[in-house]
Amino acid sequence: MSVEVPIQLMGIINVTPDSFSDGGQYRDTEAAVDQARSLISDGADILDIGGESTRPYAENVSIEEELSRVIPVITKIREFSDIPISIDTMKADVARQALQVGATIINDVSALRHDPLMLELVKETDTDIIIMHMQGTPGTMQDAPSYSDVVAEIIAFFRERLAFLEAEGIDLGRITIDPGIGFGKKLAHNLSILKHIERLSSLGRPVLLGHSRKRFLGDITNIDTPDRDLVTAVVSGLCQNKKISIIRVHDVAATKYALQVSQAVNQAH
Repeated sequence: MSVEVPIQLMGIINVTPDSFSDGGQYRDTEAAVDQARSLISDGADILDIGGESTRPYAENVSIEEELSRVIPVITKIREFSDIPISIDTMKADVARQALQVGATIINDVSALRHDPLMLELVKETDTDIIIMHMQGTPGTMQDAPSYSDVVAEIIAFFRERLAFLEAEGIDLGRITIDPGIGFGKKLAHNLSILKHIERLSSLGRPVLLGHSRKRFLGDITNIDTPDRDLVTAVVSGLCQNKKISIIRVHDVAATKYALQVSQAVNQAH
């Protein structure tokens, strides 16, 4: 029997030389496109393509450099697949050109706060948007993250963002929210988010979980970054019934299997 899982899997492709998770493994266009084929074959529902690392203390790259990394990849994927493609960027110019060659979703870790032109682009188009919570910026977020109640503060942040975007005329039906595991959070904060992530569903928007290979998993297990796919899949399975709509991972197959097993157990009499 094959168990259907009502959670979409977003496969990650980092077209960067300094990603925390894969060390530039897919910096080359052909390697990135080959990885896209593999992720689709493994069951990815969405591809998330990024050309600028947002790891802690990452340096910014120019618009031109970011475009040179992502546009050829999206263009080539569109030659063989109509899978939804998310462009992971904080820059409106990058998002605009990515949409022009076939991207269908904007994934902005700044929640449309970094580039004022991103809001204008979102108004001009009907593309779906993913907005993320981050305390600080990628360059500062891990300096001293602090919360009284991390989940309550994330919910308050999204309430403000959603109200603002709705006031700007943006249909909230286009928006998915991401609590930003590892973005301005310590181990305890990340664990609290995972334990209580279903509380975000009170906002009425789909919730994305992006925990794949992140440092907190290494803090718990002492496993190095490239070898964290198993523990990533374990967390995915544990969160199966927490009202999550999308899980963003590097290893789609492992998470798919974990979710299928979790779903089968949950459905048992």
